[in-house]
This record gives sequence, C-alpha cells and structure tokens, in this order.
Amino acid sequence: MKARLGVSALVILFLAGLWLVAAPFAVGYQERGAAYADATINDLWLGGGLAGLSFVALVIYAADALRDLARRGKHADA
Repeated sequence: MKARLGVSALVILFLAGLWLVAAPFAVGYQERGAAYADATINDLWLGGGLAGLSFVALVIYAADALRDLARRGKHADA
C-alpha cells in the first residue's frame, strides 16, 4: 500500500510539472513570438525541474522493483 501511494504521488508530481511547462502556452499568458515573461520562465524552470526529478524517482523505483522481482524469481527456482 505504501509503495502504491508513493508511486501515485510521483505520478501526480510528474503531471503537475508537465502542466507547469505547458500552462503559459495553454492558458495564454505567454504571447506567441514574444519574449518570455518572467512568469513563463519561472513555470518552465520549476515545471521542468519537478517533472524531471519525479521522472528520475519513478525510474529508480521501477528499477528497484524489477531488481526485487528478479531476485524473487531466482530464489523461487532454487
């Protein structure tokens, strides 16, 4: 149950980061072709960092889960 809650939180953080990256353009406070506003730069850095960090955490969790499954499989064969 704990693992499911943690993975769910990481997925939500990843999606929130993606939204922050897309929000200036989706909501329309960043004009097309104009210099980036300070809010856009902030959203891009914060959203990119949040999405990147949560993605790395998800990959590490998946690798650990696969390693655990492989270890269990070896012990089941023996």
